[in-house]
This record gives sequence, C-alpha cells and structure tokens, in this order.
Amino acid sequence: MDVIKRIDNLMKEQEWSDYKLAAESVLSSSTIANIHRRNTVPSIPTLEAICSAFGITLAQFFSDNNFTVQLNRDQLDLFTQWIYLTDNQKKLIYQLIKEMK
Repeated sequence: MDVIKRIDNLMKEQEWSDYKLAAESVLSSSTIANIHRRNTVPSIPTLEAICSAFGITLAQFFSDNNFTVQLNRDQLDLFTQWIYLTDNQKKLIYQLIKEMK
C-alpha cells in the first residue's frame, strides 16, 4: 500500500489542506510537509495521529476494502481505552453493553 497516496486520498475526501491536517492531528506543519514534499513515509506514532484526525483506526487506514466507518473522538477514545483492558475486563464490559440493548 502506498501510505502517502492513502493520506492524500483521505485529505481529498475531507477537502483538507496540509495545514488543516497538521492542525487536526496536532502535528507540526513541517511534519506534514515532509510527508508530501520529501515523500517521507510517516512513523507509526505520526500515522496514528493522522488516523486519529480522520477518525479512523490504523486497521481502517490499511484496509483494502473501501468501506470505512468514521469514528468520532469519543468512539475512538473508547477503542483506544479498550486496548489496555484485561481480557476479563473486556468480557465484563461486553456483557454490560449487551444487557443495555
């Protein structure tokens, strides 16, 4: 996958400039400029920040299918917190959510 092309496509979908991506991802303008001008593939932490700005996960970024679910910041935060839970905690939360239906 061409990571830079994928970032460009996401920017076009959102009608974002380099400046807007930098502001939304809380990255420096020079970091975003280097990605485009120097064809520099971003590091994983930089790519995570970019994905967060677009409201997608890294898995969605690298997904081959064109179907992506846009996550708002609260949803993204929940998924991020989920990663740090133990298996038992995940099971309990999942059961709680199922009971709320």
